[in-house]
Order: sequence, then C-alpha cells, then structure tokens
Amino acid sequence: MSATSAPGREQELRSGLETVRARIERACAESAREPSEVGLVVVTKYFPASDVRLLAGLGVTDVAENRHQEAEAKAAECADLGLRWHFVGGLQSNKATAVAGYADVVESVDRAKLVPRLDRAAAERGHALEILVQVSLDGPDAEHRSGVDPAELLGLADRVAQAEHLELAGIMAVAPLGENPADAFARLREHRELLVSRHPAATRLSAGMSGDLEEAVAAGTTHVRVGSAILGPRPPVH
Repeated sequence: MSATSAPGREQELRSGLETVRARIERACAESAREPSEVGLVVVTKYFPASDVRLLAGLGVTDVAENRHQEAEAKAAECADLGLRWHFVGGLQSNKATAVAGYADVVESVDRAKLVPRLDRAAAERGHALEILVQVSLDGPDAEHRSGVDPAELLGLADRVAQAEHLELAGIMAVAPLGENPADAFARLREHRELLVSRHPAATRLSAGMSGDLEEAVAAGTTHVRVGSAILGPRPPVH
C-alpha cells in the first residue's frame, strides 16, 4: 500500500468515485439516459488488495483486472467481499482455464480457441461464466490492439453462445489510440446492433474508460471501466 494512511486513502477513493459518478450522471443527462443504465467497473490493476477492500466498503460491486497473476491473487485475498470480478486484459490460451477459476465475467474473448477452454473450466468450477466478445475498432492501417475483426464477430459470438457453460452477455471494445472516441464508439454501436440482431439477450456493452467515458455513454454503453480517475496514478511497478 502507498504511504497514504488508510483513512486518507479511503477519502481519496471516495472523492474519485464521487467525481466519476457525477461524470456518468452528466453524460447520461446529455444523452437522455438514466444513470442506472450505466454500471461502473473499477479497474484495480497495479493497486493493492487493500484498495479493493476500501472500494467495496464504498459501495463498489464490480472490479476488473487485466493481468492474470495479479488478478488471481487479489481475487483470492478478497474472496470474502462478494465482488464480481471482470477479466479485461488480453487472454493467453494457456491462462484461460485459470482465469475461469475466479472470474465472473471475461470481457476479452477475441478468438475461437479460447471458447472450449473457458467452457471446460466453467464446467469444472460449476459456475456459468459471462462472456463479452471483444471487437477491434482499429482500421486496417492502424496499430492493432486486441479484438476480433468485425467481420468475424458473429461467428465468434455463435461459438460462445453454443458453449454449454458460457453465457454470451455482449460486446466490449477499446477506442483506438489517436482517434476521436465518439467516431470509434459509433462503429461499436453498429457492431452491437448486429450482435443483438443475432443474439437478442447479448445486450451488454462495455466501453469507456477514464478519458472517454462520456463518449461511451452517448454511444449506449451499459458499463464503463474506470481505473486512474478513481484510484489515481499507477503506483511504481517493481
């Protein structure tokens, strides 16, 4: 934990949460949406389990990690809190089974190879696993970030939907670097509409982070993934 005392850290997190929730409320008002339509997932990567405990005490119910080793340890340490754990990072095939052992939601499924591994692990755990298919919003000439090519979105979604122990919950994306997030999320809205036309129950849309949550709310996101705007700058990683 940082040198900040626990009471001081709790106040920092409280302030960050209040600021982000106010941003969500303003964005919803501008888009004629109800704030209850937009959930908040706090991304706690690089921050200690003590912060997760403080966040839970402040009413946070959903937290996210993007590195398996850190996520597994933190989820075990905070198992008594009853939180929903989201895995949002690039998922290696050889880590899929382990991630399914603690995650409630995997938001970064971007290739078919992951599906049977996650399905088997969910069966062994006896716990259905919610899946969001991550779609790439990068153009053909952009530096590629994670995500399935939009042309392959429905095929991958079909594979997830056919898995006995996986629940196709929706779609996730990250706005490309250097592009207006509003333009990127407009494409995401179209991808989501296509997905829902094939899978009507897959209505979840995960988009928006600290720097672009307003644009994501305008595009219809159902939850935003916020880290630094709540927790502050990343602590040094040794």
